[in-house]
Amino acid sequence: MNAASLLPEKISVVVPLFNEEAVLPQFHFRLLRVMDGLASDYEIIYVDDGSRDRSLAVAHNLKAAEARVGIVELSRNFGKEAALTAGLDVASGDAVVIIDADLQDPPELIPSLIEKWREGFDVVYATRTSRDGESFLKKFTAHWFYRLMGKLSDTEIPADTGDFRVMSRRAVAALGQLREQHRFMKGLYAWIGFRQTAVLYRRDARASGTTKFNYRKLLRFAVDGITAFSTVPLKFATSIGLLVAVPAFGMAAFIVGKTLLYGDPVHGYPSMMTALLLLGGLQLVFLGVLGEYVGRLFNEVKRRPVYLVASYTAPIGPGTPTAEPGQVAAATRGGTPPAAIFQGSPQKTENKAR
Repeated sequence: MNAASLLPEKISVVVPLFNEEAVLPQFHFRLLRVMDGLASDYEIIYVDDGSRDRSLAVAHNLKAAEARVGIVELSRNFGKEAALTAGLDVASGDAVVIIDADLQDPPELIPSLIEKWREGFDVVYATRTSRDGESFLKKFTAHWFYRLMGKLSDTEIPADTGDFRVMSRRAVAALGQLREQHRFMKGLYAWIGFRQTAVLYRRDARASGTTKFNYRKLLRFAVDGITAFSTVPLKFATSIGLLVAVPAFGMAAFIVGKTLLYGDPVHGYPSMMTALLLLGGLQLVFLGVLGEYVGRLFNEVKRRPVYLVASYTAPIGPGTPTAEPGQVAAATRGGTPPAAIFQGSPQKTENKAR
C-alpha cells in the first residue's frame, strides 16, 4: 500500500506494559512497520503498569526516536485491566487497537482487523484457533473458562478471545462510561454491544520473557469475571440450600414420628456428624461466595479512581489533541473525573503536544 492510498483517518494503538523490557524493542519495530503502511496518521500509546524492569526507560527511548509515541506512567501496578483503561482514556483515534507487547498477538494482523472496522464494525476481536507455547493445563483451563462464562453470563462473551482487537470511536466512548473497580475487560467489550465480528488467527509463543500470570492470578481473574457478569453462584447457593433443606425436614419429621409412635432411641451418631460437617462446609462455601459479591460492593461504593497517573508524555503528530488523559476520560464519560485520577506534581506531568 502506498502513501497515496492511505485513508485520512487516525488510528491509535494501546499497549499495556509490565516488565516487557526484553521484547519491547522488537515489538515496536514490527508495529511501526505495520502502521507505516496502514495509516498516514496514527499514535502508539504505551501504558507502563508499574514495571520493575527498564520497560519505562525503553519506552522513553522509543519515544525519542518516534514522536508519535505517547507514554502513560501509572503510579503503581494497578493490573492490566486498569492499564488498558488508562490507554483507552487517552487514545484519540477514529479506531483504537489494543494489543499486548509480548508478540503472542502478531502486529501483522492489525490490517485485517482495521479492514473489518472499515466495513462498519465497531468491535473487531481476534479469536485464537491455537495457542502455541502454552502448557496443556493452561490451554485446558482457558478453554473451559470461556465455556463456563458463556453458560453463566447473560452477556455473550466470545470464546478463545483476549484483549487483541480494534474498536471504533463510539465503542471506546461507550466503554469509557463504565468505571467499575473490578474490571473484567473481556466482558465489558461484549457488554457495550454495537456491531461486532471476529478475525481468526494462530497465537504465537512469547518472543521473550515469561508470562506475568500464574495460576493463582488466573484463578482470581476467573472469579472476577464470573462475579462481575453473573449472579448464578448466588442463585446456585439458594438452590443447593433448598435441595438440602427439603429432605432434611422430611428426615426430621420421620425421626420425630418414629420416636413418638415406637419410642425408639435415635441412632446414627456417625451419620449425623457427617451430615453436620457437610452442611457446615456448604454454609462456609456459600458464605464465601456471598462475601465475594459483598466485597465488590464495598470497593465500588468507595468510588476510588480506576488508576492514578504519575506522568504522561503525549504523542506528537497530525491531529494530536492537547487534552490530558483525565480530560479525555471526562469527555467520554460526560462528566468530570475525580481529581485524584491525575495525582502528581505538575512538574512531573508532561504534555509535549502543547
